[in-house]
Amino acid sequence: MEKLRDTAGANKLAVIIAYFLIYVVWGSTYYFIGVAIKGLPPFLMGAFRFTAAGLLLLTWRYLQGEPVFRRSLIRKSAVSGIVLLFIDMAVVMLAQRYLSSSLVAIIASSTAIWIMAFDAPMWKKNFRNPPVIIGLMVGFLGVMMLYIEQLHPADIGVHSEYGVLILIFGCISWSLGTLYAKYRSSGEEDVNAFAGSAWQMIFAGAAFWVVSFINGDAFNTDLATVPSYAWLSLAYLIVFGSILAYSAYIWLLKIRSATEVGTHAYVNPFIAVFIGMYFGKEHVTYIQMAGLIIILLSVLLISRRPR
Repeated sequence: MEKLRDTAGANKLAVIIAYFLIYVVWGSTYYFIGVAIKGLPPFLMGAFRFTAAGLLLLTWRYLQGEPVFRRSLIRKSAVSGIVLLFIDMAVVMLAQRYLSSSLVAIIASSTAIWIMAFDAPMWKKNFRNPPVIIGLMVGFLGVMMLYIEQLHPADIGVHSEYGVLILIFGCISWSLGTLYAKYRSSGEEDVNAFAGSAWQMIFAGAAFWVVSFINGDAFNTDLATVPSYAWLSLAYLIVFGSILAYSAYIWLLKIRSATEVGTHAYVNPFIAVFIGMYFGKEHVTYIQMAGLIIILLSVLLISRRPR
């Protein structure tokens, strides 16, 4: 049985800000990733993003006097960083070779369901709680409604099964990495988990560097020709997407249930649609608007579960 920390004494404002970061800021990163990779190769962009974010966060925690070089913390963070950040983002990039971005978004949203399925310490509570189960199913339906009109027969093309299998593997990897980060990656003394998330990003960045050197991106990219909008988007991803939002995610996992925190998988596409409307001048249909409302209702159902 999971021993959730009593959150009554936690700073409610901090919790609200943390959810804002993983819901809204992470949702906005879809747009900025798309902008950044117009000027930088995806794996090289990931290498810059996570290396810079991890080193900046680690330096800050070190200057604050936190013991950031504990061997156990580094070892466990290496596992979380590779499984959570590197594998998940890498498989999304690979899956988009075989599937449309719309279908990728729909399948990726199933992460919330996988988290509940693998969260063994919470099985008894979650599977006996109808609002949680209904909320997860309804949320997945809402995400499908966001993108269903963008799907075409061409989305299910040659070798599309490769993309589906790769993406499901990524969703499972993120789910297992989330649960490992919650239960195993840091001890009771690491409630804020900032040092842990810093090491996770450093190891993910190292993995991206390895791939970038192997596929030639690190050698063949002329950084002097990278447009300023790509660098600005990268800076946003480093500060807001990684240092703030990812750290908030790891922190929330320590004080809230993984199933509840995992609802970001539904809300992120919700935010991405609004960002696309505002910046990309994209048209939103009535079906998509209904999907947005359904997603909000599903999150409310899940968040009202007994603690």
